[in-house]
Amino acid sequence: MKNNILIVDDVHPIFMEQAEAKGYTCDYRPTIKTEEAIQIIGDYAGLVIRSKFQVDKKVLDAATNLRFVCRAGAGMDNIDEAYAAQKGITLINAPEGNSDAVGEHAIGLLLSLMNNFNRGDAEIRHGKWEREGNRGYELKGKTVGIIGYGHMGHSFARKLSGFQVDVIAFDKYKTGFSDRYAREVSMEQIVKLSDVVSVHVPLTNETNGLIDDEYLFHFKKPIFFINTSRGKTAKVSAVLKAIKEGKILGAGLDVLEVEKFPTLAEQAWYEELRQSGKVILSPHVAGWTFDSYRKISEVMAEKLVSLVHG
Repeated sequence: MKNNILIVDDVHPIFMEQAEAKGYTCDYRPTIKTEEAIQIIGDYAGLVIRSKFQVDKKVLDAATNLRFVCRAGAGMDNIDEAYAAQKGITLINAPEGNSDAVGEHAIGLLLSLMNNFNRGDAEIRHGKWEREGNRGYELKGKTVGIIGYGHMGHSFARKLSGFQVDVIAFDKYKTGFSDRYAREVSMEQIVKLSDVVSVHVPLTNETNGLIDDEYLFHFKKPIFFINTSRGKTAKVSAVLKAIKEGKILGAGLDVLEVEKFPTLAEQAWYEELRQSGKVILSPHVAGWTFDSYRKISEVMAEKLVSLVHG
């Protein structure tokens, strides 16, 4: 029991290979239901999850021998972190494994918005050849504001380094982080200077609803807006309102307040979002590439080394 791990979601086989080489025993059950997992979790020292599994108080109370939880990804919002800390359970995530994927995806959304790729493509497919209506913007010379300068924000800044832009970044929980890719600024300067705003923060009580009507009201210039973090950090209704008012020129949203159908289609703002030609949507896949699938598992397995075997 001391070094056995229950894996309740799909992870790359390299995790099992490397974990077992380090002396762990892996029980791979990616289709297991939550209630079934609760019945057996007391027999395991480790738990590996991705997105579908909620590690809440009920799970943690049943996990009487649990020493660590690995999240195959960056965000930890499906784990009750405070309660896990009370129980002395170590939490491991792997933002190093999918930061390149997120950075590249954000670049893709931004370039698509600024150059009307989706609209131009759709028009040509429907027999319309419209050049003037699809004239785009260049990134060069623009100021890109990054909110949150952890692994994801830094990756986005690094990807921007060849575009000859001025990259500024705000992070409430860091100071002195200016580097060759971004310059640390206040939130006031983000609002005043940015032509592009990209959000790279975890979902917390403080970031829930961060991008709302009040926040967007204060921007001095029309912006392109990118969100590849968590859907609840940005109010969709506020983004749509800012688009109508000309404050947002285009929005690239990999994440939404409500995700997956049919619930998404039931939202009051969904039809307007669907109809908007100034929004590009992707289904929460910014950090989920064929490459990151493996890299995330490699990072998690490597971090197991830091745990003292019981």
